[in-house]
Amino acid sequence: MNNSQLLKGTLEGCVLAILNTKEVYGYELVYLLRQKGFNQVVGGTIYPLLQKLERQGCVTSIKRPSEDGPDRKYYTLTAKGQQQLAQFDKEWQTLTTIVADLLHTNQEEQE
Repeated sequence: MNNSQLLKGTLEGCVLAILNTKEVYGYELVYLLRQKGFNQVVGGTIYPLLQKLERQGCVTSIKRPSEDGPDRKYYTLTAKGQQQLAQFDKEWQTLTTIVADLLHTNQEEQE
């Protein structure tokens, strides 16, 4: 399995986590994800995800003027998005515990 396959399963939760901390526009979101180590993330991945989250009612957006060019669409998390983030966090914690346990068990068996 390569990083892009793992990324697809976790990117939505990571986007929700960032939006839970502040309002951001799309390219800024790409930049913040890259700063955290998601180097393969591009706008072509993020914008459809933001549109999906908006359709689901997890995020809302507002256009604001930009000093650097055209208006920017800023995204914020809704109450539904906060609930989805909490669910993602719970599932992520469970998954990482299971995987860590399996990896640790396999290492012990090999020794």
